[in-house]
This record gives sequence, structure tokens and C-alpha cells, in this order.
Amino acid sequence: MPGERGPGREKEKPGGGPGNQGSASPFDGLPPGIIRKIETYIEKKTGKGWTDPVVLERLSRAIVAQKSTYWRERKGEISYRKGYHVLGYLAYHFPVYYVQALHLMADLERRGLLFSPMRILDVGTGPGTVPLAIADYLSRTGERSAEVFSIERSAEFVEAYRFLSGGFSRPGEPVILHPPLEADIRTLESEDLPPSLDLIIFQNVLNELPTPSPEGKGALVRKYAGALSGRGSVLLVEPADRDNALALRRVAASAAGEGLFIHSPCHFLWGTPCTSERCWSFVEADPILPPPFMQALAGKKEGYRFLNVDIKYSYALLRRIPPEKVPGTPLSARRNVRLSSLSRHVNRRIRTAATIASGDLGDSKTHVFFLCDGTGGVPAYAVLPSYHRTSENEWLLSAPYGSVAEFSGVLVRFNRRYQAYNLLVTRASTVTPLGAAPGRREE
Repeated sequence: MPGERGPGREKEKPGGGPGNQGSASPFDGLPPGIIRKIETYIEKKTGKGWTDPVVLERLSRAIVAQKSTYWRERKGEISYRKGYHVLGYLAYHFPVYYVQALHLMADLERRGLLFSPMRILDVGTGPGTVPLAIADYLSRTGERSAEVFSIERSAEFVEAYRFLSGGFSRPGEPVILHPPLEADIRTLESEDLPPSLDLIIFQNVLNELPTPSPEGKGALVRKYAGALSGRGSVLLVEPADRDNALALRRVAASAAGEGLFIHSPCHFLWGTPCTSERCWSFVEADPILPPPFMQALAGKKEGYRFLNVDIKYSYALLRRIPPEKVPGTPLSARRNVRLSSLSRHVNRRIRTAATIASGDLGDSKTHVFFLCDGTGGVPAYAVLPSYHRTSENEWLLSAPYGSVAEFSGVLVRFNRRYQAYNLLVTRASTVTPLGAAPGRREE
């Protein structure tokens, strides 16, 4: 049947996109000012032009070494204590992580979680990727002010941050970037944290800690959350690969409790905590335009190894206040089938509700979405073949990541190859926002 080729398969997107030079969209790629600062910093540290073949060769070696360390089973942590390690990070990781942070800020704005004035802490800031993106995002509106604090233990990263942030915190500017606190995030005392924080961000840092257990990382998150204001939030962000995405869910679950609640993307629709061990959930956005220094590296032999333009990430949002109840929850067993009990309904049409926990994992012929209702069990996917698309089920294709949908008349199939359930959406099926009035479609 359509969709049974592997609902968990990631969709590949080509690099490229509209140019970011003078573009009105902040999500196309790095702004020209940041590009030039990175190029200048490479030249400052190497004493050569950034296009020099020797510089490009050493950058490529540093990037290959970092990727090798990242992907193999690690016994220790990734180190960025040498000059070319940091320059390789700037050339390969910084562009996508910068734009990723812009997407996260836009999501917080949609949720009404950006305030003015605002106090923000970036934990494990590296070369200031997140603070620089925050300053960029907030300065575009000119309507909000913020103080951004950060923590970083690598002296090389701190040096890069100071250079890249030069000129940002002039008097009268709406966003003040405080110099990073040079410290190990694992041993920093709670009393040394800035108080009354409105947002604490852990972007791509927890996965690099050698702490062995999710419980240990969850405890670290809770320690930092003690510095939140009453309206404050904690944002955990990790790469979208399976191992890190699964680990993020376990860390978030361990951090929750003691006055800290998961708000997104998870919804516990049956009023019970999630127990899933196979929750591979991530966000995917349009790829960025590679900056010139990345294009230069990509022009080398096996250049594809140096092209990093895909925006894919997993995140969890936790807050000090309990989340608002999703309309129509907790679900009733008389009306909806739990995803954890799909084994009893194979080859039957059912009604169920679930969080849409991925972008479209399929293609133009067959659309595939990962689903979660908080009950765990075998993974489940909504599968909509294009020829079954109708006005009654097409909301699935535009539903925002993390929204909750009600499915009616979907056919349950078991995919033995991938050990997952497919909920086949056909012409006889309807997909609507949970709690929406009959006939209503929400965007």
C-alpha cells in the first residue's frame, strides 16, 4: 500500500534557495554583515585571506575531524579549544544554527513568549550563535528590548564571540549582549546565574556533555530553571538525527516536575505522562543559502561533505506555569482510540486524535506525518496519498508542527518492515483541528 515504504524516512531537500543578499526574509541565510565578520575573523586568526587554498584545506580538515568525532560513539565530549576547530565551526555549523535560532525566536513570538524588556540566558553559547541571532531578530522590529547573557568555557569561542558581537551593544541599542561568563555549565553555581530570566536556551549543547544519563542532564536543566522569572521558559534544542532527538525527549521528561512543565511540542492528550522510547520528532524548514566561505569549501573534492544548509532540529519548551488545556482533552475512550492500542484495530477504520509531531516525511505522491498522543507504544504515522486528498482531510498538509488533529475514518495498517502503524487517510476520512467546530478549518 502507499506509504509502506518507510514512514520514518527523512525527506531529502536540495541546498540553495533565494539569495540572502538584501533579502527581506531573515530565514534565507546569514545577513551580509555577519558573513563579512566571519570572513574577517578567519583572516585575523590565520594571517591569510579566507580564500587562500591553505586556509580552506585546514578548515576542511577541521570540519571532517569534528564530524568524525560527532558521529562515532563518543566516550568524551567534543572540544573547541583550538583555533581551527572554532574556525571550522564558524564555516560549517554556525550558518544553520544561526538561522535555526531565528526560527525558534519566531516560534516563541507566535506563542506570545517574547516580552519587552526581556532577560535571556544562552547556555553553552559557543561563538555567540544564539545571542547574535536574537539581536538580529529583535532589532528587525525595533519594538522590544532585551539583555542577553551567555556562558561558555572555551576561551577560543569567547574570543570569536567578542569579535563577532563587536558594535552590537552600543548605548541606545534595544538589545544588549553582555560579555560571556567563562565557566563550565556543569559546575557553575546557581547563585552565579543572572536572576529573573525570561528565557533560558540550551541549543545543541546537552548532547555534547559526557553526563551519561538523561536524569543527570534533566537535573542540570532544573538547576538553571531556578533562575527563571514567573513568566520564564526553558528551550531545549538538539539536532534532528534519531539518537539526539530521542535523547532530547528523555531529558525533557526528566527535567519536568518540581514546578517545571512541558508545553511543546508534546501534548498529553489522555492526561497521562508519555512513556514512548521511539519518539523521533523534529522540525524541518526550508534550507538556507550557503555563505561564500561554505561555497568555497563545497567546491573542493567531495565538497558535499562541507555543505550544511538543511534546517532540521528537535526541541522542547518547558515553563514554570502549567500548559493550557487542549480543547477536547483529556480524550474519551468512547470516542477515540489510543495509539498504544492500535494493535486491536488493524484493518479497521477508527477515530483518534494525536499531535502532528513532524513535518511531511513523504513526497508529493504520498504525504507522511509522525503522530503522538502521549500513550507511547509502537510508532504511528498518518499517511495521505495525494489521490485521496479532499477538502475534508487536506488540513493535515498545512497543520503546524505540534498542533493536535482529530482523525475520523482512518484505516489502520501495520507496516511489518518498519514495525510501525500507518493510519491511512482516504477520501472517506476527515482531519480537523481537535476541538474545532464542525466544518471549521483553522490555519
